[in-house]
Formats: sequence, C-alpha cells, structure tokens
Amino acid sequence: DFSKAMSQAGTSQFQEVIRQELEYSMKVELDKILATAPSNELEYAKKDLEGFKKLFHRFLQEKGPSVDWGKIQRPPEDSIQPYEKIKARGLPDNIASVLNKLVVVKLNGGLGTSMGCKGPKSLIGVRNENTFLDLTVQQIEHLNKSYNTDVPLVLMNSFNTDDDTKKILQKYSHSRVKIYTFNQSRYPRINKETLLPIAKDVSYSGENTECWYPPGHGDIYASFYNSGLLDNLIGEGKEYIFVSNIDNLGATVDLYILNHLMNPPNGKRCEFVMEVTNKTRADVKGGTLTQYENKLRLVEIAQVPKAHVDEFKSVSKFKIFNTNNLWIALSAIKRLQEKNAIDMEIIVNPKTLDGGLNVIQLETAVGAAIKSFENSLGINVPRSRFLPVKTTSDLLLVMSNLYSLNAGSLTMSEKREFPTVPLVKLGSSFTKVQDYLRRFESIPDMLELDHLTVSGDVTFGKNVSLKGTVIIIANHGDRIDIPAGALLENKIVSGNLRILDH
Repeated sequence: DFSKAMSQAGTSQFQEVIRQELEYSMKVELDKILATAPSNELEYAKKDLEGFKKLFHRFLQEKGPSVDWGKIQRPPEDSIQPYEKIKARGLPDNIASVLNKLVVVKLNGGLGTSMGCKGPKSLIGVRNENTFLDLTVQQIEHLNKSYNTDVPLVLMNSFNTDDDTKKILQKYSHSRVKIYTFNQSRYPRINKETLLPIAKDVSYSGENTECWYPPGHGDIYASFYNSGLLDNLIGEGKEYIFVSNIDNLGATVDLYILNHLMNPPNGKRCEFVMEVTNKTRADVKGGTLTQYENKLRLVEIAQVPKAHVDEFKSVSKFKIFNTNNLWIALSAIKRLQEKNAIDMEIIVNPKTLDGGLNVIQLETAVGAAIKSFENSLGINVPRSRFLPVKTTSDLLLVMSNLYSLNAGSLTMSEKREFPTVPLVKLGSSFTKVQDYLRRFESIPDMLELDHLTVSGDVTFGKNVSLKGTVIIIANHGDRIDIPAGALLENKIVSGNLRILDH
C-alpha cells in the first residue's frame, strides 16, 4: 500500500510539474503576442489575454467530465415554476416603471456560415425581408411606444460580427430604441498537440483570422463588465437584463416574468431566472437543470460521464431543457464579477482548421453561471418561447403560413389545429440559404403538415400545399419538380418528376 501511495504521489507530482511547465510556456507565448500590439489596442489585448490565461489555468487543473453523477438530484418542486402560475398573478398598473428597469441583451457573436452566408447571422433575412436584427428592434420599439418606456437593446458582438453589425445599426438611428454594443473577448486557439497558441501576433485579419475565436457566450459577464456598459446601465437605474440568442425568434420580452422578478411574491428577489421548456425527442441534447450540492445547476451533455449519456437524454427522467432565455440582476453580475466568483464549467471545443491543423477552443456557456447566483429559479415556459433558426429547415417553418408577424413577433397561426410545429428535414441541396430560396417559388401552405422530409434535387412551384406526412426523395441524378398548385397529403414521391416548359 505504501509503494502504491508513493507512486500515486509521484504521479501527481509529475503531473503538477508538467502543468507548471505548460502554464509557463503559455505565458511566454502570450507575452510575445502581447508585445506585437499597437499602443491603441494594448489595453484590450491585455484584458483578453489575462482572461484567457485564467481559463487555461483552470483547463489544466480540471480533467474529465465535471459532474459527479451520484450527486445529481431532481430540482425541488418550487425551484422550477410553471409559467401559468407566474402569468396568473397578472400585471400591476405601473408596468411601465417596471419595464424601465429592463435591458434586452442579444447574443450576436455568431456568423451565418452554417447556412452558407457570409457575415453576421443576425443579418440573414427571415421573414418579409426582415432580418433577425430587424425583428428584434421592431419588438422593442413596439414595447417602448406602447408603454412610453425606454428599454434599450444591447448587442454582444464578436470580432467576427462587430464591423458589419455597426454598419447596419445606422439604419435604426431614427427608431425608438437606444442600441449599445460591446465585444466578446478574443482568445487564441490552441494547437491540440503542443497546447500552445497558434497565433504569433495580435492581428486577426487575413491569414490570422483562424488563430482567434470568441470564447462562447459565458464570456458575457466579464466582457460586459470590462466594457464599462454594465456600470453605465446600473447608473441609469436599470436592474435586470433579459439575455437570449438573437436567432431565437421566440425570445421576446415577457411582462409576466419581468413582474415576477421585480415584485416577487415572497419579497425575496431572484438574481437569475432560466427559462426552460419541456423536452421533445428533438431536444435530447439540450442542457438540463438539476439540483447539485444544494444549488440549481445546468448540466450540459458534454459534462456527463459516457456511461450516463443515454440516461441524460431520456425524456422521462430529465423532462426539461434550457432555452438560453435568461433574466439576470445587473447588481449581482457586478458583485460576482468583482469578487471573481462566477464559476462556469469549461467546454473544450475541438476544431480542424482548413489546412488540417487540429486545435481546441476553451469556451464557457452563460447559463452555467446559475449556480453562482443567489435565489435562482427556473420557469417552465411554453414551447413558443423557443423558436431557434439554426438551419434552413427552421427557416422554412418561420417563413411559412404557420406563423403570422406582428410588431416583430411571430405567433403561431390560429388556423393550425395543434400547437406543435411540424418536423421538417430538408436535405443537403437546401443547406445554403441561396440554394434553399431558389428551390421554392413560393413557400408552401404548411398549416396541416405534420412531417416533411425532402432529399435530393427537388424544387417547389408556386402555391403548393403540404398536409400530413410528406416524403419527397429524388435519387442521385434524378430531379423532382413539384408542380405549381399541387396538393400533397400523406404522400411519398420518389424517382424522377420533371415538369418542362414547352
């Protein structure tokens, strides 16, 4: 036993030496990179690399899945409230004064590359020529006009989206919404083999674009604080932010939730509210809220030990998932940030660059900080508050007659008989937005659709109606043109169907 203990001690000592060496080598490289910063960028670069150094230090300390599966418990009954209960309280007469304490924050760091678009994802047209950003501004402007309030919009950009977003913002200069931006940090990608940064200097244009990355939306706390904007908004009397992904079209300001935060029934305010919604089979990978060491904790699939992944995905055991619609107290962010007390698990995101080099990105997720805040709460909201547009299959849903658009908000058409959204799977010929748009002369009527699968070279004429389950498969080398005015109800179409103009 003694020799075993000695060898274990030896191993841990050895690992500690390696850790220290890695940390020292990293520091040397980061200092070299910092030395290349022009004086006007020095302060920003310093803050970014300091933040990265802390994250890297934690990455070296922690190994393996970060949750002890045995400690995971179901959250206590009252820690996740049904939305109906929150709504049943109604609204006070002074809802305008409550709204004036709110700031809307949209996570705007992502590019549209997965949908074949250049530039920020928020500038992709989603409905009647309106982009994600247009719809967001319209929603807040409608709020401000209706209640005579001053709810500002804050965009968290990344170095990938900042320039293009700022150019576009000029078009809203006459709208009744104050718009602020701040930037996420810029961290260096690490070579997977050497665990050293692949960047040699601070520039991030041209060949160097691949050397840097924005470190996930968990970076919001530090970068919001560092930008000075957090203090400014607190100085203006703002108390809560409502944070959501800019591509979640269901994430609109909810007055009932806001009222619950500002006027809690038990007099004790929540510092952090996470909107969760019931899982369907399509959401098995979403993060879930659990009770862990007497705190609410968000557990993501990446943190789950391999032996328990199937259990984690089970819809019966973990019934809800995080929509990433979050309500957070500004004063709490400031307090925790100043104490360096926001604890978020590290997500290690492996990537392969165009030249074949394997790198890793160290990231964090905004919802993971829930355990650092006092008196956190989950609210189980209707599915309609989670309407993300990640693919052209999602885009087809939001462009269709399933939804109507009013003041920037999409609502499910009353003509649809059941509240669930059809399951739509468009094949690889539809992945890029411009290919997708070219294949539909007009968006089909989908009010009575349950399921649509399309694969291969398929185009749709004008005024097509789809009902029930429709599967259209054009084999390799074949092409299917669905004729204008066609009604497909519970049909499988396969083979070759060409409609030629004569």
